Amino acid sequence: MKAIIPVAGVGTRLRPHTFSQPKVLVNVAGKPIIGHIIDKLSASGIDEAIVIVGYLGDMIETYLTETYPDIRFTFVTQKQMLGLAHAIWICRDHVDDDEPLLIILGDTIFDVDLSGVFDSPESTLGVKQVEDPRRFGIALTEGNTIVRLIEKPDTPVGNQAIVGLYFLKHASPLFAGLDHIIESGIRTKGEFQLTDALQHMIESGEHFTTFPVKNWYDCGKPDTLLSTNRVLLEQMENGKKHYPGCVINEPVSIAPTATLENAIIGPDATIGENAVITDAIVRDSIIGNSANVEKVMLTASIVGSNAVISGSHQEINIGDSSAIKLR
Repeated sequence: MKAIIPVAGVGTRLRPHTFSQPKVLVNVAGKPIIGHIIDKLSASGIDEAIVIVGYLGDMIETYLTETYPDIRFTFVTQKQMLGLAHAIWICRDHVDDDEPLLIILGDTIFDVDLSGVFDSPESTLGVKQVEDPRRFGIALTEGNTIVRLIEKPDTPVGNQAIVGLYFLKHASPLFAGLDHIIESGIRTKGEFQLTDALQHMIESGEHFTTFPVKNWYDCGKPDTLLSTNRVLLEQMENGKKHYPGCVINEPVSIAPTATLENAIIGPDATIGENAVITDAIVRDSIIGNSANVEKVMLTASIVGSNAVISGSHQEINIGDSSAIKLR
């Protein structure tokens, strides 16, 4: 079975980190976002993936081919950002009509048993109940059968959000739906939406069900990236390592090549490869590869690769019943 992974987006909500690297290569809980996704797919038996790249796509190609030599990757470049449906549509030449497909969005880290999904007798979409359905594609159901799909409704009509996991039993009906909306110029909010193509499939007689996704982690913004980092670190088995002169408050992810001197790390801290942390406190933060952090206290922070953060220790002489705020 093939997986299709669209990762061509620029990732504007994660700037400045995405000025120099694609969003899916941003580190969370010890590895790039896409690394968590590929690990899950590989564990589920998928050994072939079509990756749709765009902005800085060569960096994604290098990471995947070097890190996962046992997976056969095909890279397709989306030259125009015309929407998710367009991204899938340009993969047509790499897909056989009768083969099943799994489509997974490249910024979605998930926790679900895919083996049960692959055993489904019909196409099925992963859903999760959300508080604000206006941000998502929404599935309206009767029982477990989808009767209508709506992309980011302005007026709430349901709360079962499509979370970015799509299992198609056969590729040909999907590409027929994609052909229809693209050739007809059907756009929603200015883009060709996969939700509209799937809705056309339903109207043409294709049967869809849903499967629940209990844990689904968004990495699209700094605050959600940090919250995902916290959750994933809690799930990891952390190998205890002693750093003389340092205090390590689990859970943390510290790369083996990182250097720590007189530091307090964690909880909820990710420290990248070759990072150097000296005379500093780092908690609830992500420190990139080869970053240098010295004489500062960081919380709820994201420090990019090769960045340098330094401060200075203060000397204070303050009397009784006084208050001072240091910045």
